[in-house]
Amino acid sequence: MQDRREQDKVSRVNVLVLSLTRFGDLLQTQPVFSGLKASGCRTGLVCLENFSQAAGLLRDLDHVAPLRGARLLARLEGEDWRGGLGELDGFLADLRRDFPPDVLVNLTPSLSARLLTRLIGAPEVRGFGLDSFGFNGDSSDWAAFLQQASACRGQSPFNVVDLFRRVAGLDGPGAPLDLLRPSDGERDAARALLEEGGGVPGARGFAALQLGASEDRRRWPVASFAVLARRLWAEHGRLPVLLGSPQERPLADRFRQAAPDVPCRDLSGRTELRTLAAALSLCDLLVTNDTGTMHLAAGLGVPVAAVFLATAQPVDTGPYRPGCLCLEPDLPCHPCGFGKDCPRNEECRRVVSPEAVLACVRALLEPGMDPGAPSGVRIWRTNMGADGFLDLESLTGHGGSDRARWLAALRRVYRRFLDGEDPAVGERPLSWDDREGAHATRQSLESASGLLHLLGQQAALLPRDPRPTLKTKFLANCERLQTILAEDPRLSVLGGLWRFQSQEAARDLAFLRALIARHHQLCDAFLILFR
Repeated sequence: MQDRREQDKVSRVNVLVLSLTRFGDLLQTQPVFSGLKASGCRTGLVCLENFSQAAGLLRDLDHVAPLRGARLLARLEGEDWRGGLGELDGFLADLRRDFPPDVLVNLTPSLSARLLTRLIGAPEVRGFGLDSFGFNGDSSDWAAFLQQASACRGQSPFNVVDLFRRVAGLDGPGAPLDLLRPSDGERDAARALLEEGGGVPGARGFAALQLGASEDRRRWPVASFAVLARRLWAEHGRLPVLLGSPQERPLADRFRQAAPDVPCRDLSGRTELRTLAAALSLCDLLVTNDTGTMHLAAGLGVPVAAVFLATAQPVDTGPYRPGCLCLEPDLPCHPCGFGKDCPRNEECRRVVSPEAVLACVRALLEPGMDPGAPSGVRIWRTNMGADGFLDLESLTGHGGSDRARWLAALRRVYRRFLDGEDPAVGERPLSWDDREGAHATRQSLESASGLLHLLGQQAALLPRDPRPTLKTKFLANCERLQTILAEDPRLSVLGGLWRFQSQEAARDLAFLRALIARHHQLCDAFLILFR
């Protein structure tokens, strides 16, 4: 009887997720809702109104509260700021009436999302919030790591879905991203679009092509899509289906000009999200850049071959479903950093050949077939790792590279650190092909470890000897530590994490001393890998 009462109590918990992000990021919250629902919670979502259609694709969701973000900001920043405040008050009142949250999970680290979290005022906040003084107040080390990983994605070893899950307090193994399936009526409407004007003789199915991306440098060339489509039609009888937003229709025009001899269905700019989902569900596969459409296809169980260029990489934003294939250029500079000009004239866009993508397409169309090892690319297959996180399996022999082994080690060490465990357990030295680079990182870690030891001693002295000179030396050493870590490409996330957490802990000396000890332990764990 007691167990039943406890279960009823848990089932009445309202967990509200705040995600003020784009279409693809919103879809990637699905495993959070599934995990919360499995634990017996009622689930709600606050999202931007212009992406609220995406909420209709999410399962295990009890309540949706769309926020008119652009309109609200325009009113608050304009002459009608009083009306904006009234609109915000009305939104909050409706939310508290319709879905009063017991727990609020904020997955968006922006200041506006943190302020909204504070205004909603849930008894428990997970993720990104504000403390009583108005400073950043994150609920866990995982939340702090998520914010740093978004800025230093080249050294983040976790898929963003797994980071969302951990920030939300879900510590079990991940499950595939599983979205709501389109209804029969939606599939019929999509089929009418695909068969518009009658069928095409010789067509044995549909192959969806997502031509666009968030940036041009992350977009596989239209000419390469055209070559691929010609081979798909001639060798596999798959009719190309062009997908994209209204703003991407010029890409579809360029595709048709580049492949006038290839029949296709152009749905760019013609589908709402539900229709897009239905059209994808009728396709045999999707070839795409790193886009929201990629996550939609993965969530619908559609086989995916995705190309990751420039700053995009499959390790952190790859499709969250086992069996998807991800291609990236086999270049030492990939992935490149954010906000940096390419010194190689965007060579990565040319390195990934249509033949390499076609090899992946064949492997998806014929299960059990190996794509081989095309030159110029790294091909990875997604799977669920033994640790419960999404993992990547190299199909082209790149799993033993310095970068792959380093990311695997980062995942082990950071996972233990962020879960409050000893980060060094079981770690052994790695062998490095780039011995010079490994030696430089070892020197950085040795310097960082020495500084953390010194900071620990200084922090212990400060309560007994709070002289300004000692405080100045302490702060200078904190800055020096940040500089050492930030200047080593392998340690960029560690540097950002130290800066962020040490600033948050600065108002509590006891907490800061504990943080110094933990980061000292983390540095020493990484040092083991370079001995």
